Amino acid sequence: MLWPGTLPTQRVSRGDGPVRALPSRPLDGLPALADPHTDAFVIAHDGVVLASGGVLDQPQALFSITKSVVGCVAAILVSRGRLELDALVTSYVPELAGSGYAGATVRHVLDMRSGVRFVEDYSDPSSDVRRLDRWLADKHPLYEFLTKLEAEAPHGSRFLYRSAESDVLGWVCERAGETSMAQLVSELVWAPMGAEHDAEFLTDAQGTAVHDGGLAATALDVVRFGLFLLDAPKWSRRAWAVDAAARTDFLASPAAASFPGGWHRNQFWFRAGPSGNVLLCLGIHGQMLYVGRRTRTVCVKLSSWPDAQHPAYLQDTLRTFDAIAPRPRSSIL
Repeated sequence: MLWPGTLPTQRVSRGDGPVRALPSRPLDGLPALADPHTDAFVIAHDGVVLASGGVLDQPQALFSITKSVVGCVAAILVSRGRLELDALVTSYVPELAGSGYAGATVRHVLDMRSGVRFVEDYSDPSSDVRRLDRWLADKHPLYEFLTKLEAEAPHGSRFLYRSAESDVLGWVCERAGETSMAQLVSELVWAPMGAEHDAEFLTDAQGTAVHDGGLAATALDVVRFGLFLLDAPKWSRRAWAVDAAARTDFLASPAAASFPGGWHRNQFWFRAGPSGNVLLCLGIHGQMLYVGRRTRTVCVKLSSWPDAQHPAYLQDTLRTFDAIAPRPRSSIL
């Protein structure tokens, strides 16, 4: 994704409410983060920061962690009766009626289970995700690109990670919420979670948020987002529920090799950990949010990997977070 400095941005206001405090209680003996390209990291338990380092108070590109924030917006709109998961996306966005998204439901795009063709290969300059980059760089409207995508499989028949699903979901949320994504994130997520700083949203040349990867925020506010997910009501807990069809389709997808026993739902990754299932928000070039519900552990790592994806760095970091999460409560407090 093109970021930063290539396209306009919009402010995501933190509002005027109180900032959620993040008390610090440094703890010796935590495993080291071996990745040499780390820009910032934070390890917290029960809202207490145990270790941190790097640049913590400057906004950094979150890339596809943005998808999970948009997923939260969708879930909150559903909980408030403003968005129906079983409704067709075209009931909110009629402009998609001539595209491959005709017949897809909101749930299909929320879980990335539509049948639309969109190749997410960052190493291939001819792939759809790279074509989208060039489309935006040439100042074309994001939404026009989505109307040109075609279907290649029945909706609901597979899981396949695709940024276009998040962009369609964001478009649907804007129609259901009757305002911009920057405003929705501010009102439904950023202000309620007690963010310390405003965030920024990359937009296309026409001012439409890039829902699949355009958010920038500080590492500490990403921690607050993780705590928001831990503390949120039923709409958050539903994402942790194992859906049999989604799990089966995930096992048949290319992603299954990286997340054995895992699944993808509501724009979040889930991974089986030694202390229970873990929610993950992941972005290219090494952006990670790790949320252990059972251990109440939140870990953040923002990076500048030279490549979009680096499986070894990813797995090393996840193993490090796993080693931190199961520590007995008495040894942390």
